[in-house]
Amino acid sequence: MSGFVFSEKPIAIESGEGPHLYADDGTEYLDLGASYAVAPVGHCHPRVVEAVQEQAEDLMYVQASYPVTARTELYEKLAALAPGGIDNVWLCNSGTEANEAAMKFARSATGNSKIIATKRGFHGRTLGALAMTWKKKYKAPFEPLAGDVEFVSYGDEEELAEAIDDETAAVFLEPVQGEGGVHPASAEYLRAARDLTAEAGAALVFDEIQTGLGRTGALWACEAAGVTPDVLTTAKGIASGLPLGATLCADWIAEKPGDHGSTFSGGPVVCAAANATLDAVVEEDLPTRAGDLGSYLTERVEEATETHDLPVRDVRGRGLMIGIEVRRGANRVLRDLALDRQVLALPAGRSVVRLLPPLVIEEEHADSAVDALTEVLG
Repeated sequence: MSGFVFSEKPIAIESGEGPHLYADDGTEYLDLGASYAVAPVGHCHPRVVEAVQEQAEDLMYVQASYPVTARTELYEKLAALAPGGIDNVWLCNSGTEANEAAMKFARSATGNSKIIATKRGFHGRTLGALAMTWKKKYKAPFEPLAGDVEFVSYGDEEELAEAIDDETAAVFLEPVQGEGGVHPASAEYLRAARDLTAEAGAALVFDEIQTGLGRTGALWACEAAGVTPDVLTTAKGIASGLPLGATLCADWIAEKPGDHGSTFSGGPVVCAAANATLDAVVEEDLPTRAGDLGSYLTERVEEATETHDLPVRDVRGRGLMIGIEVRRGANRVLRDLALDRQVLALPAGRSVVRLLPPLVIEEEHADSAVDALTEVLG
């Protein structure tokens, strides 16, 4: 019997430290994907490892009706770090669950059912979150999905204004689209979404599952635009790879959450990992680091593209969330990077190489990455 959902790569990973992963044969790989951004503080950060070990020795799990120190501390920490006081916290196990909860909370609080999402958007693979995900290939085998979801063009204020009405429960937006090809939204578009939803009495939901925790140069990507949503979802790196997601809600959403729950909401061990991760992100000022290193890495890629006439159409993103649109298949580039240059990265569609490295990388790692890209693309 073997796994059948994932297509396994020909590299068996045995350990990790900082921005590196190590195969079972000892080969060192520079990890520029962080397994879809789940290692913001690097692999096996000592602070996180120690927190997990200490908590596992005391209590592995108790359901969320019983307060435990690690969970209570995480509630308080997320509330304090949330943008603009959206300080009501729901904990779950993944980003898709966080978005499912946001969808349910918005419908319950507004009494409406209509959800507006964006073309190229990605919000998860369970049936509710999948209904808000644009790409047909993700959805087709599982239809019919949850209904009353309407899609609009990302970044088009007029189209969004036409779609929002008095039957709208929520608008779901990624401040930077990830799976859709690494497309940042303008501050003006996010502010327009804020004004339009507020006027209609609908919830504005920012999916910060990939953009959050400092990746784009601010703790939350929406902060750079000066926009506070009604709901913010986060996951990926919040617990350094242990399964945890969170839905942060404004008071008016939390007052009528409806009937929702989860057996594994806020397990003590994953909460301990999240507390240590958040402490490291804040105390090591990783958002600033991501902004600085992201600018450096982007500039180096652009310089290499011009100097070596590389087959690159565009370089875009925010902070250490970078998309490199290439003129050949992205998967071929990723294969050659991994097998020939020991650099791991990710696709974002057929033509975009996506970089989501740990926020602890140094300039020397960025230089190595650009050298590897230059060789493979050249």
